[in-house]
Amino acid sequence: MEIEILGTESLGVRGLCCFVKMKNRKILIDPGIALGYKRNKLLPHPFQVAVDERIQKKIIKRWSEATDIVFSHFHGDHVPLTDANPYQLNIEKVPGLNSEIKIWVKSYSLSKTEDRRAICISFTLNKDLIAAEGKESGVMSFSIPVPHGEANNNLDTVMMTRIEEDYVFVHASDIQLLNDESISQILSWHPYIVLTSGPPIYLSRLSEEPVETAWNRAIKLSQKVDTLILDHHLLRNYSGLNWLDKLANKTKTNIVCAADFMKKPRLLLEAQRKSLYEKMPVLERWHESYAEGKVNTNHYWNLGRKFYKI
Repeated sequence: MEIEILGTESLGVRGLCCFVKMKNRKILIDPGIALGYKRNKLLPHPFQVAVDERIQKKIIKRWSEATDIVFSHFHGDHVPLTDANPYQLNIEKVPGLNSEIKIWVKSYSLSKTEDRRAICISFTLNKDLIAAEGKESGVMSFSIPVPHGEANNNLDTVMMTRIEEDYVFVHASDIQLLNDESISQILSWHPYIVLTSGPPIYLSRLSEEPVETAWNRAIKLSQKVDTLILDHHLLRNYSGLNWLDKLANKTKTNIVCAADFMKKPRLLLEAQRKSLYEKMPVLERWHESYAEGKVNTNHYWNLGRKFYKI
């Protein structure tokens, strides 16, 4: 089994997309991507847009190769969209790429927005979406819906995926380590590697208590797995990165972010938006021109590569 993490916060974008290559199956999970539309009252910096473009191309390539696609839920950073903004993956880029592909989805507990997106995806791709909760398909198993974040305060749910070949890999999507239900399910699957979202400590509304319990759940998980990959919501600011590194140092276990796992530089561009504008000033009306296809990201890509040595 080969695990390739394509897009998440430590790789410069929002999402939790990965590609799992096996002997007889190639599984693409959560092939969506997004950038925070406004942060510090600033639109995404063109260098981040350049990174976003390149990750979108990787996702599209893996879509064309996959035997299976899994949507853990239908939030805009996890699925392609019919109404995508310029920094999200537009579903019009993927129809016809792979007509034989099977698409496994969370189908219960959908919000009105999620339900609309599921219908649009099915219509655009001209494919039935397979309700997957609680089911098995060869090497893949799927959880029932579990909370997206805190169990008591959040009606959103996600579906986790277990994949086994040589060892067990679990994609635990946006659980954020904020509920016991999902942790119990993960542990019952006896995983070797887990990829999941850490707590969104960048949000001021998240109190100390859930952050502390998330810390304890991370320790519990790390003691039962070989590698725990924490990313996504956790790494939208540098406090999250400090939290991750302190956790790894305390437990002396293999707790890493996606960039570490992929042996790539940590690109916390969501956390750096203000400083990106200071390092690489943006031309007036650049975003409007980009949306109209009148400018590209090449200049900022070249600048950013020098700054980040990539």
